[in-house]
Amino acid sequence: MNDQTKNLIQNHINTNDVCLFMKGTPDAPQCGFSMAVSNMLKILEVNFKGINVLENQSLREGVKIFSDWPTIPQLYIKNEFIGGCDIVKEMYENGELKKIFESKGIKYKK
Repeated sequence: MNDQTKNLIQNHINTNDVCLFMKGTPDAPQCGFSMAVSNMLKILEVNFKGINVLENQSLREGVKIFSDWPTIPQLYIKNEFIGGCDIVKEMYENGELKKIFESKGIKYKK
């Protein structure tokens, strides 16, 4: 991964409290897993930034190296990598996701 891609990823994470690297956009997801995570955030009414990795091949590959995580989507909350679809879904279902939002001062629907 080149420095430009690394800086782009870091900039997205630094400037967005909740950042979702996904295939497609929140309004038009291009994969079921990306849609699932996006929908969980929408249900919780969390303000988040969706980054479409399909628009940039180096971003798509770079984000996997950056996080050392092999799949997309990838969720970051306040600079912390949370995980992919399965982890986020489990955290959503058991209430851990809300606890993270609360501990980091992120507004969500209670």
